[in-house]
Amino acid sequence: MIRKVHNKRMLPEYIEYLLQPESYPHPVGRVDLLQTHISFVILAGDYVYKWKKPVDFGFVDFSTLAKRHFFCERELLLNRRLCPEIYLETLWLSRQGKSFQLKGAGEIVEYGLKMVRMPEEGMMNRVIAAGCLRQGHLARIVDILVPFYRQADQGQEVRDNGRACAVARTISSNFAQTKRFVGSPPLSFERFARIKKGADAFLGRQELFAERRDLGCIRDCHGDLYSNNICLAKSGKIHIFDCLEFNDDLRCIDTCADVAFLAMDLDFHGLYALSDFFINRFIEKSGDEGLLKVLNFYKCYRAYVRGKVGLLAAIDPGMEGQVAEDWRQSAGRYFQLAEEYAGRL
Repeated sequence: MIRKVHNKRMLPEYIEYLLQPESYPHPVGRVDLLQTHISFVILAGDYVYKWKKPVDFGFVDFSTLAKRHFFCERELLLNRRLCPEIYLETLWLSRQGKSFQLKGAGEIVEYGLKMVRMPEEGMMNRVIAAGCLRQGHLARIVDILVPFYRQADQGQEVRDNGRACAVARTISSNFAQTKRFVGSPPLSFERFARIKKGADAFLGRQELFAERRDLGCIRDCHGDLYSNNICLAKSGKIHIFDCLEFNDDLRCIDTCADVAFLAMDLDFHGLYALSDFFINRFIEKSGDEGLLKVLNFYKCYRAYVRGKVGLLAAIDPGMEGQVAEDWRQSAGRYFQLAEEYAGRL
C-alpha cells in the first residue's frame, strides 16, 4: 500500500528539494510523493525516483548510507530479472553548501534508484478498484511466473531456506516484530493467540517442508508479489516490479509463499473466484499439485505480514492522522484474514 498524503513538516530536507520540478535534468510538470513504511517514491515527469528511509525494523535495515547504497544496487540487479526495461540506474544526491544536485559533485547525502514511470491506470491495485481485473490478466501473470521460477536460483543456500526450522525462524521473527502492538486494536491478544497457534501447529509438520524442498520448490523468488507491485499496461505488457531486495531469507522461499501473496491479496479484495483461478492456473502450468498442501499456511503468513506493515506505517511520523488511521484499519482487515486462514490449518 502506498499513500500520497504526507506530513511536510516531517520530510527530510533532501526530499523537500526533490519535490521541486526544477530539481531534475528532464522536463517535469508536476512532482508527486508517495510513501511506504520503508521508502519515499517520487513521480517526476516520465520517471520515478525511489529513496530508502533510514529505518531498521529488524527484517529490513536501511539505517546507514552505506546500507542504503548497497540495497539500491541489489534492487536494480534483482528487479532486472523480471523487468529490465523499467529499472534504469542507481544514482546519488549530493550537496555543496546548501545546494543539492542529482549526480552532482560534493558530499553524497543519499542514494536512490531511477525507473521508467509506468502508467498509473494500469497499476493492478487500480484495475482491481475499478472492477476491471479479468482471468486473462492472471493467466498472463502465470505465464511470466512459471518460467521465472524454473530459471531462478535453487542452490544449496536457497534450498536450506526451505527447511522447517528456517521457515519457523521467519514466522517467529514476524510475530516478534508485532509484539509491541499485541493487545491493542486491531491485534487483540485473542486474535494473535489463534493465529500463532495455527502457524505453530502447522510448522510441526516437518515432512511437508521436506517434501517441498525435495521437489525443488525453494527458489530465489520475487518476495513481494501482490497487486501494488504489478502493472497491467494497455499494450498487454505486464510489469512485475519492486521485488524484495533487502532480505534474502524473505525472498529465497517456497514458490507457494510467493504466489500465495497474490492469492491472499485477491482474497483481501473479495475476489475469491479470481484467487482460485490464479492458483489453479499456476498449478496447471507448473505441475505443482503439492502447492495446495501448504497454501493456507503461506496465505496466513502473507496476511500477517501485510498487517504488520500497516501497523509500522501507521506509526511513521511522516504520515498524517487520517492516513495513519487508514493504514491501521487495513492492518485490522489483514489480521482478520490471517485468523481465518489459521482456522483452516
